[in-house]
Amino acid sequence: MNKVKIGIVGCGGIANQKHLPAMKKNSDLCEVVAFCDIIPERAEKAAKEYGVEGAKVYTDYHDLLANPDVEIVHVLTPNVAHCPITVAAFEAGKHVYCEKPMAHNTADAQKMVDAWKKSGKQFTIGYQNRFRPEVQNLKKACDNGELGDIYYAKGHAVRRRAVPTWGVFPDKSKQGGGPLIDIGTHALDITLWCMNNYDVESVTGSVFYKLGNLPQATEGNAFGPWDPETYEVEDSAMGFIKMKNGAAIMLESAWAINMLESREASTTLCGTLAGAEIHSGMSYPNDELIYNRGRNGQLMEETLSSGGKIAFFEGAAGNAGVVDNRQWLEAVINGTEPLVKPEEALVVTKILEAIYEADRQKKEIRF
Repeated sequence: MNKVKIGIVGCGGIANQKHLPAMKKNSDLCEVVAFCDIIPERAEKAAKEYGVEGAKVYTDYHDLLANPDVEIVHVLTPNVAHCPITVAAFEAGKHVYCEKPMAHNTADAQKMVDAWKKSGKQFTIGYQNRFRPEVQNLKKACDNGELGDIYYAKGHAVRRRAVPTWGVFPDKSKQGGGPLIDIGTHALDITLWCMNNYDVESVTGSVFYKLGNLPQATEGNAFGPWDPETYEVEDSAMGFIKMKNGAAIMLESAWAINMLESREASTTLCGTLAGAEIHSGMSYPNDELIYNRGRNGQLMEETLSSGGKIAFFEGAAGNAGVVDNRQWLEAVINGTEPLVKPEEALVVTKILEAIYEADRQKKEIRF
């Protein structure tokens, strides 16, 4: 079988922590033939470590897209660059895997969806947390009706102190926001996916800029002190989402907040037949899935436990990023639909933008 040929646009942290190690594990299906970064040394280093012999290195993504050998493009840049690169890649006839979130606003996300539909190529977004075993288990339970009517949920993306101190994370002009758009997007994705509910009625939200510019708040940060002088994004944000069928979702996100429990890429679902909670993040040594229900006249809990944390990607064989990458490659090779659908990722972006807008306008945003 011929291996599909991949070009990487953006050779920073997420490329080296998630995508490139996953491609190395899945080298029976793919080879990386081109690397692009505005910092040439980063592209050259990635090409040396992960590229095929003779892999091309670029500083302009247009040059990479003009390479006829490249079949798939992975867009791994800051959020505001997702749209122009993705649209250009589709226009060049490439398949596209874009990192989450799809875009920093709805208008750009819609442009990406429109370009994808016009291209006839494959498209997916980097919501690899769907591939964790406990999330897969919960999704199957929801699809089988084991929870009944899921009418209330919480998406959890809370870090007590874990502000990223590398890259452009605190730069609002490049990222579009802070923890809400960075890690809140994962919690919202798995919540909506498990509920299989994307019909939004309205969104309200509160966005807080309380700790980011306080020097004393940097104490104890997992990644070392951040620079309060250059910190531009929110440090926490909360949203309330009403669905058209009457269901409601609370979404909490924070890089820094004075709260003991740190739950990240986690969800709580409340159904008429049972409830379920995923516990993951810095407060938990292992990821957990706990079902709760009444049975035989008593309240019962059933627990599924699996090792490993989700926040860091090391390329292990069972790693969610590796599984995500493999199903994406197989979708391209076999012409099947990838698990993460662009239309679903578009709704996530719409909700995130609506939370920011609800806070800015101090009113409910109706869909």
